[in-house]
Amino acid sequence: MNSKWLKSILATTVLAVLVGCNSSDDKVETACEAAGDGCKTFTLIHTNDNHGRFWQNSNGEYGMAARKTVIAKIRDEVERNGGETILLSGGDINTGVPESDMQQAIPDFVGMNLLGYDAMAVGNHEFDNPLSTLDMQQTLANFPMLAANIYYKDSNERYFEPYRVFEVNGLKIAIIGFTTIDTPKVTNPENVGSLTFTDPQLELPKVLAEIEQNESVDMVFALTHMGHYADGNHGTEAPGDVMLARSVEQGKLQAIIGGHSQNPVCMEGDEYADFTPGDTCKPDFQNDTFIMQAHEWGKYVGRADFEYMDGKLTLANYQLIPINLKVENEAGDLEYATQEITPDSFVYETLKPYQERGQELLDVVISHTDGRFEGDREVVRAQQTNLGQLLTTAYSQFITDNFAVTADFGVMNSGGIRASIEAGNISYRDVLTVQPFGNFVSYVTMSGEEVEKYLAEIAVKTGGGFPQLNAVRMDVDCDAGKVDIAQLGGRAFDLAQNYTFALIHFSAAGGDDYPVINQHPNYIDTQLTDASVFREYFVNHPNLKVADYAPVDGQLQFHKGGALVNSCAGN
Repeated sequence: MNSKWLKSILATTVLAVLVGCNSSDDKVETACEAAGDGCKTFTLIHTNDNHGRFWQNSNGEYGMAARKTVIAKIRDEVERNGGETILLSGGDINTGVPESDMQQAIPDFVGMNLLGYDAMAVGNHEFDNPLSTLDMQQTLANFPMLAANIYYKDSNERYFEPYRVFEVNGLKIAIIGFTTIDTPKVTNPENVGSLTFTDPQLELPKVLAEIEQNESVDMVFALTHMGHYADGNHGTEAPGDVMLARSVEQGKLQAIIGGHSQNPVCMEGDEYADFTPGDTCKPDFQNDTFIMQAHEWGKYVGRADFEYMDGKLTLANYQLIPINLKVENEAGDLEYATQEITPDSFVYETLKPYQERGQELLDVVISHTDGRFEGDREVVRAQQTNLGQLLTTAYSQFITDNFAVTADFGVMNSGGIRASIEAGNISYRDVLTVQPFGNFVSYVTMSGEEVEKYLAEIAVKTGGGFPQLNAVRMDVDCDAGKVDIAQLGGRAFDLAQNYTFALIHFSAAGGDDYPVINQHPNYIDTQLTDASVFREYFVNHPNLKVADYAPVDGQLQFHKGGALVNSCAGN
């Protein structure tokens, strides 16, 4: 029997049970059921890191309309069985899809209202726009945005509500919001200049004291946008949910519903399980605190069925339910990982005009070029091109403008450049054709010695790894794998100096066999997509001249077998 087919059938059965299709009459009575009124049940439903995905993708996956169908079925089942539900989001509603970005995430908040969210954590990407936009979104939302650790600068006044108490099936649950302390370094400083982000581990005891003084609750949950890192190993990121759970006295915090790291928190011990759509999922459990996260983009709806008896909270069942996710079958075709979910017609029709308007905005002219920017595969993977110069310049100058960092040069793997830009008007759709993958732009500051070693490793790459570089003058010895750097960022190269350069996270994480540098202590992931950064550069430069981006003669000299070549591929 085909193992993939069997797994799909089993997963579909699990999904059917979890959304209310279990009609067995011979179910064994549980301790909670035997306790009658002495045991209260409720179901927590959660998502996180929506990132503009109010609409299904080109393969018909996820989307708020299908999400609504699943949520409605869960609510119906739970209410028929005498329970109640609460729906929470781990934040980052903004940024990721141009149809949403260009409409200030209004369709996403409209969709969240239609789905009936009860609260959301404030994510770092909520600050990608000016505070006036965030204020508008707060007004639009029919639910509170929670963040206990964001204050007005030099004030004891918080910008958001720190917590909200919800009554769910007779139980009072305090939900505290927290936002990653990394926010100021991964967003435009102008947007957060009036705010201070305090350490959630220090803020939590303060909020617990406020709750104890002002409220009478049965339990406390944290709704966070901080990230989940297995066994608390957060690397260069700020400490996340695991460290928050460990920081508090046992029994004070019953659950953490998170976001930010955008991973399905399904554990095997202290390690992540090899989770695929339809698999069972065991959330993390640290210091008597359940920790949950539902990947990203609304790909899954998390469902946690809780029982509360004798002052103790028990997780009776947990599942990440795939929202029309597809996998390749043995023939290489896409098929539903579990079962097809019919999108809710009202949500679909309500959000459809926003999707159509987004498509129109993609074709709005944002810039103009007097000539062709070369991105054809056979050219850009073999030599420096004006499009390579344009991209790396955009990454470097964007970061300079928005993050108060002087990027000396930029790096772009040529495999990430997917098309040319023809002479004439340029639209956002052209940008997405060149940069379709949604990689985040990052930057890192290194010593001259580190930079020399890094450039020596990437300069010899060929094919998709061939580097496009701007503001660099150097000789490359392909045979010895060494570089002789004359200038970086317009200044003479000095091993004793520090240099900052921009690149995409794909490369920083080792993509195309680049050195892994995303754990460097000076590494910053802006979590802004390459296409959005590229688009902003066009908007700020409405009339481009290709001559301004022509590779400089002698900028990169590749030597192989005693001959001068365009790249170490030998051409």
